[in-house]
Amino acid sequence: MGTLLTILAVLLVSLLVIVPLVERYGKRYSSEDLNKLTRWFFPLLLLLMIMQALRYFL
Repeated sequence: MGTLLTILAVLLVSLLVIVPLVERYGKRYSSEDLNKLTRWFFPLLLLLMIMQALRYFL
């Protein structure tokens, strides 16, 4: 139980430190860049679902 609490504490602290740093110094994406990324999101998600189904049933 102590190990689990240690892992959760490390994750919480790292999130509290890393998320603000990424928000401050991370790259800003334009709406055109985001549109290019979201165009690929659903086909790749569908491909992932098909591959997982094949892995499960075969």
